[in-house]
Amino acid sequence: MAQVQYTGTGRRKHSVARVRLVPGDGQIIVNNRNAEDYFAFETLRELIKEPLAVTETLGSYDVHANVNGGGFTGQAGAIRHGIARALLNVDPEYRPALKAEGLLTRDPRMKERKKPGLRGARRRPQFSKR
Repeated sequence: MAQVQYTGTGRRKHSVARVRLVPGDGQIIVNNRNAEDYFAFETLRELIKEPLAVTETLGSYDVHANVNGGGFTGQAGAIRHGIARALLNVDPEYRPALKAEGLLTRDPRMKERKKPGLRGARRRPQFSKR
């Protein structure tokens, strides 16, 4: 018998997360490692669990996430977005609760590109009189 699984793709900054929800006991596995090992900060681990807490499904699904690109904060945000999208596949009734918390909105903030003649996006070279 095929195992039921729900998928969702989450993105934030340069991070992309492919998330699978499988009925289980609440384990969170990121890139074949436990979330406690992968994310050093407790706040990022809580950020990942937010969609599950909002829909009161914490502990009823195992989360398997493959994430690449960006830093650890962007990756945690991408996983959170992916879990929220996967929960919509579980039950469309979760949409109002997830939307009210802002979990379905992709965070559009990106790093501004470097401009020619400048050191970064806006930083100018130091002025020299001579």
